[in-house]
Amino acid sequence: MDEFKDFYKVKDLKFDIVKLREALKQVLSKKKYDNACGTKYIAAIHLNQIPGDLNSTKDENVKGIYWTKPDSSGKEFVRAKKINEKAYTEFVKDLENTYFKEVYDALSKKFKLGRVRILSKVPRSTLSWHRDPEPRLHIPIVTNPGCIMVIDNVAKHLPADGSAWITNNIKYHNAFNGGEEDRVHLVACLTDYKFN
Repeated sequence: MDEFKDFYKVKDLKFDIVKLREALKQVLSKKKYDNACGTKYIAAIHLNQIPGDLNSTKDENVKGIYWTKPDSSGKEFVRAKKINEKAYTEFVKDLENTYFKEVYDALSKKFKLGRVRILSKVPRSTLSWHRDPEPRLHIPIVTNPGCIMVIDNVAKHLPADGSAWITNNIKYHNAFNGGEEDRVHLVACLTDYKFN
């Protein structure tokens, strides 16, 4: 049995990590991370939007619906609002001159994408134990050995080497940054991807 079956490295997809990091610098010179109306564990910059709708990249649209078991009762609760992922079809105009546009175009040829965001996780922090409506594609840009993703009871570090990983976020999971620098991934919602 493959213990990492919920972490799939896309074999025929690799990006230039130097260009990804340069693009990140370009984006951060123009935009700040949105924290979804003050949510401490969220820091995102959208790379795509609902056509013509600038509000689709802000506030509550940064996180989206998820399910969690927040206490010892084990009862599942729903959080945030449902997002129409399939409506996110337009690349954000003022970021078109970055390498992220090339990455977005390459991903769009292989997958049906929902929101595509740059997500940052501050040092010594974690997400809640939760599940999402769809799998996610991760391209790590900045990471350290203390950045780990856990799906069910399996933990894995995703290296920042230009590789793309599909993670089974339909299962309960979290991610934590045990390092001393921000962890930054490009993360795309995959609207029609199915794990075997």
